[in-house]
Amino acid sequence: MRENPSNILWICTDQQRYDTLGCYGNPFVQTPNLDKLAREGLLFEHAYSQSPVCTPSRASFLTGRYPRTTRCRQNGQAIPPDEVLVTKLLQDAGYICGLAGKLHLAPCNPRVCKGTEDRIDDGYDQFFWSHDPADAWATHDYIQWLSDKGLRRDSRPFADSKYVRVIPSEEHSQTTWSVERAMSFIGSASKFNQPWLFSVNMFDPHHAFDPPVETLERYRDMLDDISLPNYVEGELENKPIWQQIDHVGAYGGKSGYPYQEMSDSDHRWVTAAYWAMIDVIDTQVGRLLEFLDETGQRDNTIVIFTSDHGEMLGDHGIYLKGPYFYEPAIRVPLIISGPGMLNNGARSDALVELVDLAPTLLEASDLDRYPGMQGQSLLPMLTGEYSLDLHREDVYCEYYNAMPWHSEPTANATMVRSGRYKIVVAHGTGIGELYDLESDPNETHNLWDKPDYTTVKLEMQERLIHRMAWTVDPLPERQAPW
Repeated sequence: MRENPSNILWICTDQQRYDTLGCYGNPFVQTPNLDKLAREGLLFEHAYSQSPVCTPSRASFLTGRYPRTTRCRQNGQAIPPDEVLVTKLLQDAGYICGLAGKLHLAPCNPRVCKGTEDRIDDGYDQFFWSHDPADAWATHDYIQWLSDKGLRRDSRPFADSKYVRVIPSEEHSQTTWSVERAMSFIGSASKFNQPWLFSVNMFDPHHAFDPPVETLERYRDMLDDISLPNYVEGELENKPIWQQIDHVGAYGGKSGYPYQEMSDSDHRWVTAAYWAMIDVIDTQVGRLLEFLDETGQRDNTIVIFTSDHGEMLGDHGIYLKGPYFYEPAIRVPLIISGPGMLNNGARSDALVELVDLAPTLLEASDLDRYPGMQGQSLLPMLTGEYSLDLHREDVYCEYYNAMPWHSEPTANATMVRSGRYKIVVAHGTGIGELYDLESDPNETHNLWDKPDYTTVKLEMQERLIHRMAWTVDPLPERQAPW
């Protein structure tokens, strides 16, 4: 490890799509603090998660390995104990590591998880756990924090739409709690001559779309200006059956948000609620960054802002997430700033993957790359050594029965996206998707069966096969020629 290693503040929201910040072109959300962070660092325009679902994505970016390699491919699975998280590697090198919020590398359903989720040796010295804001676990630090303040979790129906809920104030927010826990940890850690890493894993803007009521009300006067979801009637007819099922209701029809039954007002209020939760994230991130400044640590801290995956938000007639790889589902915000890194508001148009983050942090700390990692460090881009527009030829994403709602047939699908084209193979169904992102950036027109695109389809299938082959586990290491 280098002589004066940087601290690391890793902020990861839950289910936040890329187009939800002012710096990513959204004119409605109020994100001055994250926009400022982008002006002080490097913004990645095309960052992709390796799964559109929580657990496989988180296991992937924390290990620097792909979901099928980690063997943690599904929500409800536990990451195997021999997997090595980047936080453990940093702890072994001398970092003090902490977390507030969601980890989700093990089953968290209250029927199975009665207290804090099971953990491997993950490197976190301090662990403030809150899988989600519900009062559903005996050891739930967020609920205990509310109780200490004389408050309780209070998510209420919203009169204007049954698909939205509200909480009384930002003071009640799990996002506020996570930032206060981060400030407590960082304030204590700064007194010791050791570098620190803290993961701020807030649950917002994950459904149930329940922002503080006063934050949501900001959108009332502009509600009619909010665009309806990107959906063309009939577009799902030649796409995998799982999308048609989830059009009727999210998560295989089991979790509400039936697109056709929702009014235009419902769609707009859900979008407004989602954005309002991001407004809260921005306010609290601003508090945290100001705290770094006040404690004199900002200049020696790498700050990462990203999300585990996206949210359909009604696009293509679907809400939440599932076995699909549209841009809103897998493309996420990624902003990085830090000492010795670009600080002039640069923007990268390169294709990058979240699996690249773990090796980036090791290289930034001058630590050896862990041999099991499969990501490619972003540090040469962050320091300006390499071009900002070239990192990968394509990005790769997997879904292996990641949620249990699609069983006839079981949802197994993989995707690769190049600069221009995207292909999705729905394994075992004979069906897939092919999009020309230059002529059809909204991914409305499936070209899978179009004769004019046969050559492109074959080329993209070959590219997908190569990515699947190249993501075979590099472990165990070869010790001799034979």
